[in-house]
Amino acid sequence: MSQDRAKRNAAEEAVKFVKDGMIVGLGTGSTAKIVVDLIGEKLSKDFKIKGMPTSIKTKQQAEKLGIELINIDDQDIIDLAIDGADEVAPDMSLIKGLGGALLREKKVEKKAKELIIIVDENKMVEKLGRGELPVEVRSEDHESTATKIENIGCEAKLRLENNGEIFVTDNKNYIYHCLFPNGIVNPKEMDKKLQSINGVRDTGLFINMATKIIIGNDEGTRILE
Repeated sequence: MSQDRAKRNAAEEAVKFVKDGMIVGLGTGSTAKIVVDLIGEKLSKDFKIKGMPTSIKTKQQAEKLGIELINIDDQDIIDLAIDGADEVAPDMSLIKGLGGALLREKKVEKKAKELIIIVDENKMVEKLGRGELPVEVRSEDHESTATKIENIGCEAKLRLENNGEIFVTDNKNYIYHCLFPNGIVNPKEMDKKLQSINGVRDTGLFINMATKIIIGNDEGTRILE
């Protein structure tokens, strides 16, 4: 399977759901980037939207394309959000945030009447936790927060830049990538446990949020609802 073709097929299908006048949450990451580009190409006197970006990177991309933007706190409810995911389970629960923007992604996407997730087939899993779960934490005393996270039953590694510096999120927090040896048995319960730790800002577990999963492949797409 060509991953690029699959991503593009999923993105093209998702953009069909974007209608003139909508307020749209604009995701972050390689697949969401294609969506933002496609929306930019569609702009005309008959097709205008307002975008709510989930990261500084997406904001900069959208501005270059001429998409009108609103801030994250300007609207409590938005029409639609489109984003990628790192893992998708059969019940449509997700792991997101390996692009480094999970806090803002969750804040924007909780406002959306509909959350469309676009992925290629490789992101579909039987159980969440095949790979790493990102957890965003306050930078202050982050080592002790990481110890508490590991006590839940995972290995937590601080996210670093390629140059070895600590990765800092748009909200000036740090991210720990957490690996669970047997996957995540109960994602909802795990999210609660992690959220209850002092110092944790949010997790990459997106539970009961997606309304539609568009799965791209070489030939086209299939949709989970």
